[in-house]
Amino acid sequence: MARVINTNSPGKRRNAHMRTIAEILRHLSQQHEVNERTKDMVAALVISLRAIDITVEESIIAWEKRGYWKKAADFQQKWWWSPLMANAIEALLKNNDWDKMPETMLKLYPHFSDIQIKKLTRDPADWDGAYSKLIGDA
Repeated sequence: MARVINTNSPGKRRNAHMRTIAEILRHLSQQHEVNERTKDMVAALVISLRAIDITVEESIIAWEKRGYWKKAADFQQKWWWSPLMANAIEALLKNNDWDKMPETMLKLYPHFSDIQIKKLTRDPADWDGAYSKLIGDA
């Protein structure tokens, strides 16, 4: 029997979510007012940050199974910020606290500064309805 190779690895999914967040941050920087589209983009940020955290957990579990304790601990230390940022942004979103949102978004930028965006590849329709999905999950 042939070996099954998973091409949808946690690292690949994590990179895709990082790219999505970087593009959303670019779109948000061009927003001048808060509207439904803005809420959807911010909600999509939260959803992607949570998805990143899931991929981090998957990687950590795999490394711990193999006995790579140090690698797992270092990796977890590298990504500690993603669930915290997801919770902080979600709280601001649910409380409609848009005055504090720019300050919180600025804390995200250093984590995405190494992602070069020459061309926007994500379709803005991808985050349509993300706000209602996030609020519905709560």
